[in-house]
Amino acid sequence: MAEPRLQFGTPDAGVDYTYRHATFGIVLQDGLLACVRVERGVNSYFDLPGGAVDGEETEAEALSREFIEETGLFITVQDRFAEAAQTFRKTDGQPVNNVGGFWTATIQRHDPTAKVEADHTLVWLDPAFAVANLRHDAHAWAVASWLRR
Repeated sequence: MAEPRLQFGTPDAGVDYTYRHATFGIVLQDGLLACVRVERGVNSYFDLPGGAVDGEETEAEALSREFIEETGLFITVQDRFAEAAQTFRKTDGQPVNNVGGFWTATIQRHDPTAKVEADHTLVWLDPAFAVANLRHDAHAWAVASWLRR
């Protein structure tokens, strides 16, 4: 995959960030944005649902899988509207550069029993609140870009 036009995050000097093809989604219901609260005690945070693209998956396939795993939402992936990268350190300290697309999607159905990531909780946030409170600048930028469409 080619380098994205937008790179977010401030890499630590001398640290090699692992490239990670990733994808994230925008799903709206009743004016609220589907997000996940990732439970880390006092260090809990909000993310857009999504994550790594595994093996030969397409971004759309990975996004569908990630939504089920993190939220129990089965989605129909629609439009890839943006691309960006975000350097950060995972909870275990591993330096990563997530690179990939942001997509819109709609809900097919919700099955909470399909969710497998116990530390992720589906939350519905006002999009403006999400822009101000998402962990990653790339996610906040993507939501703001989507809102301006």
